[in-house]
Amino acid sequence: MGGTNVPALRRGLAVLGALARHAGPVSAAALARELGLPRSSTYHLLTELESAGFVVHLPAERRYGLGIAAFELGSAYLRHDPLERLAGPLLRRLVDQVGHNAQLGVLHGNELLYLLKERPARPQTLVTDVGVRLPAHLTASGRAMLAYLPAAHVRALYPSAAEFVRRTDRGPRGPAELRHTLKAHRRLGWAVEHGHVTAGFASVAYPVFDHGSRPMASISVTFRHDCDGRGCAATWPELAGQVRLAATELTARIGGRPR
Repeated sequence: MGGTNVPALRRGLAVLGALARHAGPVSAAALARELGLPRSSTYHLLTELESAGFVVHLPAERRYGLGIAAFELGSAYLRHDPLERLAGPLLRRLVDQVGHNAQLGVLHGNELLYLLKERPARPQTLVTDVGVRLPAHLTASGRAMLAYLPAAHVRALYPSAAEFVRRTDRGPRGPAELRHTLKAHRRLGWAVEHGHVTAGFASVAYPVFDHGSRPMASISVTFRHDCDGRGCAATWPELAGQVRLAATELTARIGGRPR
């Protein structure tokens, strides 16, 4: 790379850093003031970052937020060995405590990617294996993270009903239902799903937060549960408490800040 391009790269990284520090989308004018950049240069940088998927433009709000590529980059960082090495003993201990399968997952776009899985002495066959990707809006692991993302980022991941694939007859069918589900998870304190991924199984999950209190991974436990009808209200608070302890400890180990 030529020397003349380095300042532009630095300014682009500065824009991404500024967007990451804010809790929600930011206007170009505010970014220009914060970074001490000419407004025209800021718009040019945002346009280039948007074309690469690192920034998403919200025309109705005249603001910008981090795009899917930025989350994929963060997820890629978490897929390296250090996270899995730190999480492995915690998942093993959790499995020994609860006697169910435990998983570590990260968001990859609007999918949930499983990085690590620990099984009890008598495991049950599940689709949640290492390397498997599932629609994030159906999994407790994915929704545990989506519930703590800014609303604009969730909209960018799920712009229309076409994104809402289903595996069973359950799960959010569109943006409005997803918003309602994520709000319920935030109010509850953890995420729950009953047969949304596999009929006859349920999961509870809690997010792992980074240094900026953003959800970067999640820990979940999956177990057999036959729900009577679509209105199952079971939330398993005792089990969720143990999952939360493991996720909170992993947050501390990676230098994160829990919410």
